[in-house]
Amino acid sequence: MSWRLGVVGHPVGHSLSPRLHRAGLAQAGLAGTSRAVEAGDLAALAAVLPDFDALSVTMPLKAVATRLCDELDEVAQRTGMVNSLLLTDGRVRGANTDGRGLLDALAAGGWHAAGRRAGILGAGGAAWSIVDALVDEGAEVAVATRRPAALASLAATYPGVRSFVPGEALDLVINTVPVARRADQPAATAASPDAVAVDITYEPRVSPWLAQYEGRHWITMNGLPMLAHQGARQMAWWFSVPIDGAALVEVLA
Repeated sequence: MSWRLGVVGHPVGHSLSPRLHRAGLAQAGLAGTSRAVEAGDLAALAAVLPDFDALSVTMPLKAVATRLCDELDEVAQRTGMVNSLLLTDGRVRGANTDGRGLLDALAAGGWHAAGRRAGILGAGGAAWSIVDALVDEGAEVAVATRRPAALASLAATYPGVRSFVPGEALDLVINTVPVARRADQPAATAASPDAVAVDITYEPRVSPWLAQYEGRHWITMNGLPMLAHQGARQMAWWFSVPIDGAALVEVLA
């Protein structure tokens, strides 16, 4: 079999997923190709599905893609978001590996979320996946958003999730807000010597937001390790073989 892989969303011209897919195929000893496909709505996504065996799904399709799925994994069911589609035997299966990918990236550096205090900036699709993983891992989670309804929805799904208090002491702070929409975001203070700041974007590699935490001697991480590790989980699911996320980080370096 030669795998037909791709990444779908809008815009996706900048996506590094095809590079990750090719590296994953090589790790697994499999043949295949990967390409980026522009699709901004459900109809466009449905039209391209027959051309692929598996797809990475990015914005703005993570929520609407669930409507095309015959099966959803537990994370996708809780969050209402998928970042991965697998097409087998005429059925479409959806999964969400974003949040667990981030925790894998942190764990690769010896940092674990259980029992820690985490703050999330933003309450969009990426934030939901990350909150899901952190709560499952046993972290205390606070969310900063200008949309009270979004916070209420998160708190209803994950009891214990609360509002982010500006200046509070945290072990982990994660920015999920697109760079262009960042203004007057609350800052955190370090609750521990190994406090970590994560910006899930990776262009620029060190955003102004991340640079401020570097200047305060936090451990910092951009979005490339998360991208690599969620991709490793994604492809392990597709191919039914283990994929080394740390090796994929090197591919993106």
